[in-house]
Amino acid sequence: MALNSVITNAGAMVALQSLNKTNDMMDVTQKRISTGYRVSDAKDDGAAFAVAQKVRGDIAGITSANEQLGGATGLLDTTMEGLKNISTTLTSMKGVMTKLADDKVVGEERSNYESQYTQLRQQVGSYVNDSTYNGLSLLGTSDMADGVATGGTAGAGFKVIRSETGNTYDISGQTAGAFNITDVTTVNTGAANDAAKAAAWKTALTADAATGNFKNVEKNTNDALNKYGNDSKAISNQISFNKGKMEALESGLGALIDADLAKESARMQSLTIRQQLGTTSLSTANQAPSSLLSLFR
Repeated sequence: MALNSVITNAGAMVALQSLNKTNDMMDVTQKRISTGYRVSDAKDDGAAFAVAQKVRGDIAGITSANEQLGGATGLLDTTMEGLKNISTTLTSMKGVMTKLADDKVVGEERSNYESQYTQLRQQVGSYVNDSTYNGLSLLGTSDMADGVATGGTAGAGFKVIRSETGNTYDISGQTAGAFNITDVTTVNTGAANDAAKAAAWKTALTADAATGNFKNVEKNTNDALNKYGNDSKAISNQISFNKGKMEALESGLGALIDADLAKESARMQSLTIRQQLGTTSLSTANQAPSSLLSLFR
């Protein structure tokens, strides 16, 4: 190739190639600085971008799982508040039953205690029926018509998503009538006198064999408090674990695709200087053929 040619300017071609390469590198650096990502789409690094999308999906799944677990926590907290009030009321009822089991309590005094007991029993039913969260109840309902618990529905158990892979916690509801106290119904209708009533109340106080006995309901309440307390603790621990897992995933994701902005800023300054020098070099190379014209003057 002729070194002195107005047709082919080798110097300009080299300078242009270098400038184009610098401009391409500057485009990449500007993209990293503007987005904050070293890998912002599949064109930057297909394999890294695919991994990043998978990790983002896991983070989204864990976030949703924690939202669902939060709803379960609300239901469990509501349930335990209801059970706590049921337990407190049962304690008061036991005190009244103890007085009614004493055959020295007679006449109007006995009638007053019986009325107090009936009211407390109705409160138990009210706590069962009111322990709902977003339309759900683990305790079900209690039929307290006429002051006598005779029925109701079972609590609705449910499964709650606890992880991004679809694993669940199973939380069971209470059986129908678990908190209905029916064993003293005959006290008010079948006992002939105060002494007979006292004996019936004594039996009601100590009986523990049949569903509906006071001791049975007391046991159901304590068992439910223990169960849902453990469920609540487990869900709280799962939420904490999920948060820690998300932080770990986000940290790994950042290491994979985040740009080092300090490094990219220094690179941008370097490329800016190279771009200026490349432009000057190209301009100089383009002027070289014009110097040949002086040979023809």
